[in-house]
Amino acid sequence: MIFTQSKPIDEVLESLGEEKDIFLLACNGCVEACETGGEKGLAAIKGELEKAGKKITGTCLVDFLCNKMLVTTRLSREMDKIQSADSIVILTCGIGVQAVSKVVNKVVHPADNTVSLGGLQGLWPSDERCQACGDCALDYTGGICPIAFCAKGLLNGPCGGAQDGKCEVDAEKDCGWQLIYERLEQVGRLENFKKIRTPRDHSNMLPSDELRKTSFYDIEA
Repeated sequence: MIFTQSKPIDEVLESLGEEKDIFLLACNGCVEACETGGEKGLAAIKGELEKAGKKITGTCLVDFLCNKMLVTTRLSREMDKIQSADSIVILTCGIGVQAVSKVVNKVVHPADNTVSLGGLQGLWPSDERCQACGDCALDYTGGICPIAFCAKGLLNGPCGGAQDGKCEVDAEKDCGWQLIYERLEQVGRLENFKKIRTPRDHSNMLPSDELRKTSFYDIEA
């Protein structure tokens, strides 16, 4: 199971900026168990965004947002509401945000952070990857994770060794930041490159003392 924690609402609102019309999308899988998604999480963030003056163009609950086929089928019924929105706020893990970004040509904003519980999460058959960094920045990078797709985990653009869109570390691999550039260009957000991300706080990857005391974390596992 993947564990998620809700981002502070102030952080979500800062990410949205001047965007007014928002479509809300929540997973009913792992995040429902964490109470950071599902119907409860969806209702909570809807109230917070409306209190902040945002207009909710529509809401949608999908059993597993990591399943791109399921997401495509389910969101096809909501496309008018999605297209009328400035962006999508998503309550799910990092993999779910990336999957939605693959199938919907809209800016995506994660409302949750994915946290590592240690051990193995299982094998993932698709190409989305989440390193459970505890500080999701997928809205800044167009739904493509720089930590997972950049061999050096860079947060502010490519290294000097990238050549012809390929990674310096592995010439057979696409440069993660080339992919991010192309995605930001597609959704009209190249201005995100002007924003400077602060260095990562790696302690965010670790479960908090409070989480270690819950049934989600088994110290003997």
